[in-house]
Amino acid sequence: MKKKTTMTVLDSRMLAQDIWSLELAYAPEDLPEKVCPGQFAGLYPAGGEMLLMRPISICRWDSGRGALRFVYRAAGKGTRSFTELRAGDKMDMLGILGNGYDLDELGGKHVLLLGGGIGVPPMLELAAALNRSEDAGTRVTAVMGYRNNELFLKEEMEEFADVYIATEDGSAGTRGNVLDAVRENELQADVLCACGPLPMLRAIKHYAQEKDIPAFLSLEERMACGVGVCLGCVAKTTRTDEHSKVHNARVCVEGPVFSADDVDLD
Repeated sequence: MKKKTTMTVLDSRMLAQDIWSLELAYAPEDLPEKVCPGQFAGLYPAGGEMLLMRPISICRWDSGRGALRFVYRAAGKGTRSFTELRAGDKMDMLGILGNGYDLDELGGKHVLLLGGGIGVPPMLELAAALNRSEDAGTRVTAVMGYRNNELFLKEEMEEFADVYIATEDGSAGTRGNVLDAVRENELQADVLCACGPLPMLRAIKHYAQEKDIPAFLSLEERMACGVGVCLGCVAKTTRTDEHSKVHNARVCVEGPVFSADDVDLD
């Protein structure tokens, strides 16, 4: 549903240093038919001083309340303006955008979720969706990677998955990254789903190839339009893109979730 919608702020609060949670509600007439884990939306800074949206992954979708939750890092002027929002405020949103994880592909399997930093939030909605799966045998394990012991969303993730932690400084869980925690705890799975910085995704792709298991990666890219027009978020692929006829894909349209075999991260 690629249209701009005026949303109402339900809640805005800080979870950890520079990490904020923002919950927005649709008007009843604007409710989307479907929201898939791994999709995102473009949030517009208030005041109109900055024209471009900020792409933020969906952390949770509450269809009963018509509410979307986003967890983001306040890093620049645009995202820092979001921290000033309060309940009842209005903001414009473009979305829902992109392609998410294919739940039919994951159902009935042991799925290992790997989230690094601000790649953790979309893993929460995926874990919740898999937890609702009616496919017998669906099992979810999550490894969440942080800089330190500010473990945002950990308790919520534990409602839906067996959770392991990795921290860069060793203050909680395994010292190192998410793959260090996978190896230390000898975790195994039928399929991997991951979101995080490029070096992490590159390592996960190689790990999946080494173990001969499928992996689905959510790529993080800077975006301007969010609808595939500007071509500012292209990623190199191993296959010819139907739109550009070259080995590129638009992360905002063909992604952000790709099969690891389809993207060239080296």
